[in-house]
Amino acid sequence: MGPLVLPAVAAVVSVDVTPVGWAHGGEAVARVDGKAVFVPDVLPGERARVEIVDDRRSWARADLVEVVEMSPNRVAPPCTVFSECGGCQWQYADYPTQAAAKQEILSDQLVHLGGLSEPPVRPTVSPGPALGYRNRMTFQVRDGSPAMYRKRSRTPVRIPECLLLTPILADLYGRLGPLDGVKEITLRAGVRTGDVLVIVRGEVPDQAASWNASVVHKNRAIHGGTFIHEQVAGVRFRVSGKAFFQVNTHGADSLVELVREALAPQPDEVLLDGYAGVGLFSATAGTSRVVAVESDGRAIDDLKLNLAHVDATTVQGRFEDGVDARWDIAVVDPPRTGLGVHGTLVVASSSPRAIAYVSCDPASLARDIRYLDRLGYDCRWVTPVDMFPQTFHIESVAAFARRG
Repeated sequence: MGPLVLPAVAAVVSVDVTPVGWAHGGEAVARVDGKAVFVPDVLPGERARVEIVDDRRSWARADLVEVVEMSPNRVAPPCTVFSECGGCQWQYADYPTQAAAKQEILSDQLVHLGGLSEPPVRPTVSPGPALGYRNRMTFQVRDGSPAMYRKRSRTPVRIPECLLLTPILADLYGRLGPLDGVKEITLRAGVRTGDVLVIVRGEVPDQAASWNASVVHKNRAIHGGTFIHEQVAGVRFRVSGKAFFQVNTHGADSLVELVREALAPQPDEVLLDGYAGVGLFSATAGTSRVVAVESDGRAIDDLKLNLAHVDATTVQGRFEDGVDARWDIAVVDPPRTGLGVHGTLVVASSSPRAIAYVSCDPASLARDIRYLDRLGYDCRWVTPVDMFPQTFHIESVAAFARRG
């Protein structure tokens, strides 16, 4: 048997960089010999020493070794486990920097992917507190304690407290007690109603009765009911345990205001609400007639109940498969993948005079702007709404008007 030959180990490449801007995904982007280098945990304008960990033909990814020259916009992360937990990415940046970064990233995506030379992106709306804003959050459970996935990993890391939780949930979080036998736990609250709901996957702890909350296990109520109520823009909503609803209640108010601005609805107009969820936009738009489309069966009963005050037609099915109705204006709130070709064809099929597009991904919004342009719709403005402070996630509302 011949000698054992070990594969050569590539030398770690360390370089000094000064990022010049933000990349979609929350990293800072620098240039090294003309190649884009993406670096987490660094602010544009800072000088940093990094190690290249993934070197491709036209771009590279690096890990931060040391910040050599700090930006005045850098702050100490308030969370004790920020360096480990993957839930937040931007706690090292002061809040004005975060808000400006989201406007910049959105604008860049609309230029590079949307083909807009002068994207009509307005300043970021900051609807509420930069911490303590989440009305819903799901935790893994490790060794009987709530946990989040580690940065760039699927390994859970225990979280002594989560600063993103709205106060009513932060209080509950501190009273959960040992969660032995629990695999996953979701906390949900109505910020303006005080309703609290806990969804347990795994075994239900003995102390669950002391949580002063409704507890759901396998879609069955163990304590209390299977839903909460929340109030947005003066309208009360029922939201079942796993039905989608915006996780930032103050942000939901801002989205509603922007949708109304984009549509300028008239009372006698028919509104199409695509991806309607439990009816946030169709219940608050101000029209008397609504066609609401939702594919998730968990939200349909809530949707019908929440639209009881308007003349509503609810359709359970995939929006992209088409809607057998006519409408004058439309609001769509698609998943991260966006509308795509089929979704844009559906929303434009009734030639609505205005479309409000609620987006949670700048890249898919940019692509769909191209599609809607081909269908005769101009993008009048786009407003980022900071629904997720301390993270790189960008929500926005885009206003479209039919040409001519």
